Amino acid sequence: MSVLKSLWDQPYTFWALLCLPAIPMIIGLASGDAKMIHQLLHPSGEFAARFMIITMMITPLTMLLKGWRGPRWLMKHRRYLGVAAFGYALLHTVLYLLDTGTLALSGGEMSKFYIWTGWLAFFIFVPLAITSSDAWVHRLGPKWKSLQRWVYGVAVLTLLHWAALHDWGGIAPALVHFLPLALLETYRAYENRRRRSQRLAA
Repeated sequence: MSVLKSLWDQPYTFWALLCLPAIPMIIGLASGDAKMIHQLLHPSGEFAARFMIITMMITPLTMLLKGWRGPRWLMKHRRYLGVAAFGYALLHTVLYLLDTGTLALSGGEMSKFYIWTGWLAFFIFVPLAITSSDAWVHRLGPKWKSLQRWVYGVAVLTLLHWAALHDWGGIAPALVHFLPLALLETYRAYENRRRRSQRLAA
């Protein structure tokens, strides 16, 4: 049992789990079928959003489920989840560029709401991923947390990007994914306000 627990706590085990969704994508791309690039656009983007949402849910879940070790275990691996979210977002972006070619950066394409919200979310995501290492945490100090809060902007833009797909035809799946996060963040804000009130009253 101790061997299994030790193996489960290894970062490599967690990274292997995070890489599982990419395996069928890689197999599909390796098949040589040109249609696979377009077909993998949505799965890659969805997994990027899912991993980002899970990353953001960890703190409020830890507050809500104080006696459960699951959120605490996830807390130890939170930065890995964030980097994985960026990895799938990067894959999604590369697939989009390959699928649309020179049209990707044309004025007509970039003016579309669901396109520029996606690009803006990705550009904000880049410095968050770059500064995810321990070295950057120490180098930035308190500024690191301030920088990482930009993930809320990424989340809002990702929600809009997803919802606006196909003339807002993606709003239902987007809400299914983001509603639990919204509820947990509401609870987190309420709980933090309650704690501050208690400290001021003491």
